[in-house]
Amino acid sequence: MIKQILKAIERANIAQYYINSTETQSIESFFVRQRLDLTRAVDTTEYMVTVYRSYEKDGRNLLGASDAQIYPGMEMEEIEAALRSAYHAAGFAGNQSYELYAGTKEEYIHSTSGLAKQSLEETMAQMTEALFRVDTKEDVFVNSAEIFAIRQVHHILNSCGVDISYETYQVKGEYVIQCIAPQDVETYHSFSYREPEVEALHRDVEEALAMTQARAQAKQAPQAGEYRIILSGEQMNTLFSYYVSRSGSGMVYQQYSNYQVGMQVQGSTENVKEGDRLTIWLKAKDPFSSEGIPMKDRVLLEDGVLRTIHGGNRFAQYLGIEPTGFYGSIQVPVGEKPLEEMKQGAYLHIVSFSDFQMDDFTGHFGGEIRLAFLSDGERVIPVTGGSVNGSILEVQDRMVFSKERYTNSRYDGPMAVVLEGVQVAGA
Repeated sequence: MIKQILKAIERANIAQYYINSTETQSIESFFVRQRLDLTRAVDTTEYMVTVYRSYEKDGRNLLGASDAQIYPGMEMEEIEAALRSAYHAAGFAGNQSYELYAGTKEEYIHSTSGLAKQSLEETMAQMTEALFRVDTKEDVFVNSAEIFAIRQVHHILNSCGVDISYETYQVKGEYVIQCIAPQDVETYHSFSYREPEVEALHRDVEEALAMTQARAQAKQAPQAGEYRIILSGEQMNTLFSYYVSRSGSGMVYQQYSNYQVGMQVQGSTENVKEGDRLTIWLKAKDPFSSEGIPMKDRVLLEDGVLRTIHGGNRFAQYLGIEPTGFYGSIQVPVGEKPLEEMKQGAYLHIVSFSDFQMDDFTGHFGGEIRLAFLSDGERVIPVTGGSVNGSILEVQDRMVFSKERYTNSRYDGPMAVVLEGVQVAGA
């Protein structure tokens, strides 16, 4: 199919292009309670072609881009028509001119993931066992679940010599926990791993069961006021996404961010006295980006100091820096304080939001509380309702990270963080 696409590109007189093909093999299993309701094997190939068009407008040299989805089985005339249509559209979506990333043909790269050392069937059996291992109660249980074991082969080539292929593995899924007493509630959970993280999934389900049981008991919202809050789990990745987004080359070039390499972005060393200095690694989960840029682990922040401006080829050229590719995973060193020690005294530990969000422009974070544990220093009760509204800029000098670790495909770092003086809207 690649040869047909290249032939169609030639016939359409398109000089600049990217072709991204993805072959996917997967096993998908669907469960009702612990009963396997459906399982299926999926084998698909998708082709995305991006075509570019250089033109001049108002004395400026521009480069426009547009995508065309190509499907297996399409005739040559259909492929050519789709590409010509995309090329026409590219003439209306111009950016400041730049050169496509130039590369070479590379050898096929096999995955080094632990998932690659076993079959998809073995991965499915492993993760199914981990998911249901602690599902032993009648009043709180896994209501339904979906698990996907996936192998993909990515092939990327462009008009400037890029021609690379590599293999990836992933296991992901979602599940719903239900508790029927003292009130009937359901909570939704998802997971995604690039390694066979059997114990991580087991711990997540165990915590989800306990959390849902606590949610069924929660009846009141916390009182409105200022709290010492604890965030944990997936919320950690959302919190740190502020620094990842602000250091992106697109944000910097468009002056939405004033970040520069060498800047103290967590505040001055003198100011960060009570909390932990923040170090963030950008983790290369794939050997190449979607543009064919070689990926490698990079230090984003080191003790609060920015070390890398990262991003794709276009904005890197505008800024005159090295293109790094786009990263979807970070690693953060854990702290020294155990979670149980964090829970001494008064606190509000929010374990579940309806939708926890971070504003990359202002640094404000917040969300509606679905479940939290409120401690007055002596008694701990589950609460629900109300919302959190804070600013990373106001608390970043006093962040304290847990000794425990939380891991998924996008984040590897402290399980929890303590934030002082955060506003909570409640009863």
